[in-house]
Amino acid sequence: MAEVQVKDNSGKGGKVRSKKQVPHVDLTPMVDLAFLLITFFMLVTTFNKPNVMDLGLPAKPKGDTPPPNTEIDLSNSISIIIGKDNRVFYHQMDRAGLNEQTLQETTFDRNGITKVIEQAKANAKDKSKFTVIIKPTDDAVYKNFVDILDEMAITKNEIYGITDVKPWEEAVYKKKVGESAAATTPASN
Repeated sequence: MAEVQVKDNSGKGGKVRSKKQVPHVDLTPMVDLAFLLITFFMLVTTFNKPNVMDLGLPAKPKGDTPPPNTEIDLSNSISIIIGKDNRVFYHQMDRAGLNEQTLQETTFDRNGITKVIEQAKANAKDKSKFTVIIKPTDDAVYKNFVDILDEMAITKNEIYGITDVKPWEEAVYKKKVGESAAATTPASN
């Protein structure tokens, strides 16, 4: 490295004194060592691994053969609709039987959706074919979707499906949400 040479000449004549050398430490190797250590630790450390949820989807059928039409018995299934504002609804009805009264609302806690799924499974005709159909709306948040998938593990339901909300279900859902929103807002005089 370059050194700064200081000339000690006061302009007076006289004796020449011997100059004491200023101690000098060359820091160039220290800088090199610092960069080597930074590079080493950057290459060796493990960064945050992304949290990925394993979602097993069925394989797509080969060719142009349409999938078989599977009819699910309503007594062996329950449809869960995930709505906005952390609300969850469920029903076991077909298109003709579903209305605002038969679309039930529950909560995400142990006494809510867990109990509903366990009761529906206990009342199913064939418990080995009991199916939970999860239908998130456009207003649902991802956290609630993950919570429902966690409920599948908690209640030990291995057969479940994820699909879109049918238009007739969405119409009833919107009426139900609009009805409850109107009930919670106070009437203005």
